[in-house]
Amino acid sequence: MGRLDGKVVLITGGAAGIGRGHVELFAKEGAKVVVTTRKKVDEGTALAESIKKQGGEAVFLRLDTTSEDDWKKVLDEVVKKYGKLNILVNNAGVSLAKTIEETSLDEWNWIMNINATGVFLGCKYGIEVMKKNGEPCSIVNISSIDAIIGEAGLPAYCASKGAVRAMTKSVALSCAEAGYNIRVNSVHPGLIHTELTDKEAKDYGISFNQYNKLFTEATPLGRIGE
Repeated sequence: MGRLDGKVVLITGGAAGIGRGHVELFAKEGAKVVVTTRKKVDEGTALAESIKKQGGEAVFLRLDTTSEDDWKKVLDEVVKKYGKLNILVNNAGVSLAKTIEETSLDEWNWIMNINATGVFLGCKYGIEVMKKNGEPCSIVNISSIDAIIGEAGLPAYCASKGAVRAMTKSVALSCAEAGYNIRVNSVHPGLIHTELTDKEAKDYGISFNQYNKLFTEATPLGRIGE
């Protein structure tokens, strides 16, 4: 407890799934948490209010991660409210279970825009804020195991998460060479049970239990993440 006292963190896609887990843990560790999402406004607002009722510090701001204007506006609000940003978690993402032959160009662009371009914009404008505050800062980009091993039915998702993995390395080196006190890392979860994986199972035309079984058979620990 208290490992993040005095730190200000912004988490994208923070209203549900892995993002919600980030929000709840960061708040427990004492961070001032900015919860953002594009669609789940009610859920994000309720989560921020719940954290405040428990004695934590949180605020909800609507953010479309694919919008340059939204990033500028939200980060301006964060600085006005808290004076700085220490941690950015680029977590927002979508998935689509279709083969390369089934995936349309519009679907490809939709996934790449949210999963890759959204992270690009977050890093770009997050660094602009972080490099000015004189404190150690951290950017965490949520990639996926599919950025490493691939999956036949998720070509656009795999490509987008592969882009996040490679971009993270480049951004980390850029910050180091510029002398910024900003660490940049990517995290590559295996299957985690969230709304996103429920949707993937539905796209495949199978139940989540069937989907779960396929992954647990290929997972060394014999279970998926929660």
